[in-house]
Amino acid sequence: MDASSANGILHPYWPRALLIPTYVANDRSMAEILIFLFSVSGTFLLATWLITGTSGRLGTWRRLAICWFAVCGFIHSVIEGWFSLYYDILPGDQSFLSQLWKEYSKGDSRYVIADNFTVCMETITACLWGPFSFWAVYSFLTTKSYRFVLQLIISLGQLYGVVLYFFTEHRDGYAHSELGHPIYFWFYFVFMNVLWVVIPLVLIVDAWRQLSAAQTHKDITMTQKSKRK
Repeated sequence: MDASSANGILHPYWPRALLIPTYVANDRSMAEILIFLFSVSGTFLLATWLITGTSGRLGTWRRLAICWFAVCGFIHSVIEGWFSLYYDILPGDQSFLSQLWKEYSKGDSRYVIADNFTVCMETITACLWGPFSFWAVYSFLTTKSYRFVLQLIISLGQLYGVVLYFFTEHRDGYAHSELGHPIYFWFYFVFMNVLWVVIPLVLIVDAWRQLSAAQTHKDITMTQKSKRK
């Protein structure tokens, strides 16, 4: 149900008295927007899965990790990049990606009001973790020596960003969403963001183990060389 803002403009966001004078309602449905998002993300995932299978040297786990970085590259660079560029005109803009953000804002209205933290966080994410994610895909496909360093840096950055994202909203008392709503709160706000807690944590542990093993091997090699002298 739409709510009336302080100046009489109808909008669906929380808190209900939120002032959004330039707001224009979406003319695309929730289904159209979500189908687009998951279809394009699925295409990136499938294409990367097929590409990583051509060499035969990558295991299932590693292929899934590379697919994750490919999808992150798309979401961070394109979806979040759009927000970082057009956050100031978002409420009244009817471009498809603006409508996507207006739909998502039903779960977190900080996006439709260009909250300072949200703008800064998404700009950093788009400018750094988007390109770095594509770089990580390339580094794993070409077996670059720094690939696990990239994995660690990206995953730490993602985890730090989403922890701040959740914690700042918790400090605000979850005022920017309809608390407990099955779609807007639990699916949009919680589920679609908690992925960037769980998966980066797993990848951080993985990178830690890989880098520790490499350092252990180097230490042993250096010790053996010293003993030969």
